[in-house]
Amino acid sequence: MSSKDVVLSRVRKALADVPDDEQPQDVPVPRSYLRVHGERTAVGTVALLADNLEDYRALVHHCTGDELPGLVARLLADRGARTVVAPGGLPEGWLAMAVADGVERVPDAPDVTARRLDAVDSVVTGCAVAVAETGTLVLDAGAGQGRRRITLVPDHHICVVRVPEQVVDSVPQALEQLDPTRPLTWISGPSATSDIELDRVEGVHGPRVLEVVLLAG
Repeated sequence: MSSKDVVLSRVRKALADVPDDEQPQDVPVPRSYLRVHGERTAVGTVALLADNLEDYRALVHHCTGDELPGLVARLLADRGARTVVAPGGLPEGWLAMAVADGVERVPDAPDVTARRLDAVDSVVTGCAVAVAETGTLVLDAGAGQGRRRITLVPDHHICVVRVPEQVVDSVPQALEQLDPTRPLTWISGPSATSDIELDRVEGVHGPRVLEVVLLAG
């Protein structure tokens, strides 16, 4: 008997007394854990998000809607970016000044392969929700977010978070807003790993540089 057979056998045994027509929602699950750690205002929640993002070595910026196109153009220029991936549904104005400065906008199309993405300098996306207590951004491939690969291959990711409406305190609160059938990507800082001596290496399985724009208003 293979390991797979052993595992499946144990699953079948554990489910032996479950009626065939029973659905997950038919059995309430007790959730006695804290949903939020402490009390804070909406401003405090956004501040906590910024602190935790910076703790993960993400670069955090604050701006208003009118300031966003100029900020995005500056961030791309600071990185020397000449090409940027733009997912479908990304507001046109976000990249307007960058495109005017000569940055090439690469659409998130099915024929844009991983090899092509590896040659692109940056990617700009929105997000589905941001978790303050963990400093985590969640993308669900919705409008302005695109396929998962566009945020994993380019070396520089600019993620725009609308505050305070897209920010929640905790992971349980985030899960309540997310559709589990969608492809969820959870991002806590730039991609990084470390060896047994704790030497940190960034950009291993995702962007080396993560810049988060907290967009107010």
